[in-house]
Amino acid sequence: MALPLDVCIRGSGIVGRTLALLLARERLRVGLVETPTQPNAPADVRAYALNRASKELLDALRCWPSPQAATPVTHMQIWGDRGGEVNFDASELGATALTWIVDVPVLEAQLAQAVGFQPQIEVLTAPAPAKLTVVCEGRASSTRAEFGVDFQVTPYTQHALAARIQCEKPHGQNARQWFSNGDILAFLPMGGEQGNSVAIVWSVSPEHAARLQATSPDDFCHELEAASGHALGQLTLISERRLWPLQKAQAQQWTGQAACGAWVLAGDAAHNVHPLAGQGLNLGLADVAELAKTLRERDYWRDVGDAKLLRRYERARKAGMLALDTGMDGLQLLFAREGEAWRTLRNWGMNTVERSGLLKQWLTRQAMDF
Repeated sequence: MALPLDVCIRGSGIVGRTLALLLARERLRVGLVETPTQPNAPADVRAYALNRASKELLDALRCWPSPQAATPVTHMQIWGDRGGEVNFDASELGATALTWIVDVPVLEAQLAQAVGFQPQIEVLTAPAPAKLTVVCEGRASSTRAEFGVDFQVTPYTQHALAARIQCEKPHGQNARQWFSNGDILAFLPMGGEQGNSVAIVWSVSPEHAARLQATSPDDFCHELEAASGHALGQLTLISERRLWPLQKAQAQQWTGQAACGAWVLAGDAAHNVHPLAGQGLNLGLADVAELAKTLRERDYWRDVGDAKLLRRYERARKAGMLALDTGMDGLQLLFAREGEAWRTLRNWGMNTVERSGLLKQWLTRQAMDF
């Protein structure tokens, strides 16, 4: 007869699998509910910028991808729409990288393989009874709705378009970002240190996004070359183009009790932020690292479903992400504003940061260590 579960994790993406591996190290019996794969699903074109804390977490689980799938970013260039510019360099801080651009399908495969070798983890096709249920199903979580959680959503007037691009010139381990008339375009270097491909995330109006997705590959690349100032020469589309609406969202309550026992939310099931700073997955991994730490350090007489214990996790994570959430929302609104006065203000701000020295170093360290 199978032993009862301590924790049932609903959602087997990067956040869910990482949590399963962390809790298995604590000798907890973990059930991981596999997310059903959609038949004929399009290839995943996502890439994430992971900070040092996320890298250390995945390194500890021996799930950090190979150098070809985890490109270190040593430089970052950001341009405004009226001459504003900010440049960041890892060497100025004595660091090897500002961040790492990780291929999502590769990381997911490594985590899935690690789960398969962990006897403390039982892979499930449906939820099972447990002392604690952790919801890691993403922004459209059905379990969150089942538990009656108020998920407060503020839509942005933008959709994100993601794709993979082959470039005429090597990326030089440089992440590039352009702010132009409310649009935000990011080039994320991929393929290793000597690579010449990038993952793009282009945040534009829904109408513009639909047109970009529908236009021919050649026309799409011509528009992309113009938007990026031909920084990497001629561009070639090498993947499908994926779209999704952008939103700011946060669950009102991250922990609670249901008929199945105690529950908590983590990752995109708990919060969504704008992708302009690339912090979405870092926040989710910070969630599960904090939850695992909270359970590991609990008093010996406390159960993993103890309400007071779980509220400790909720307070820590809400406080931890407050500044970033507010900052990203403010930046998005600032760059979405039209009018010459707003353009002058934001570009003046970028140039002020570029010349600031200590302020720029502080901002860089916040992004690297968040």
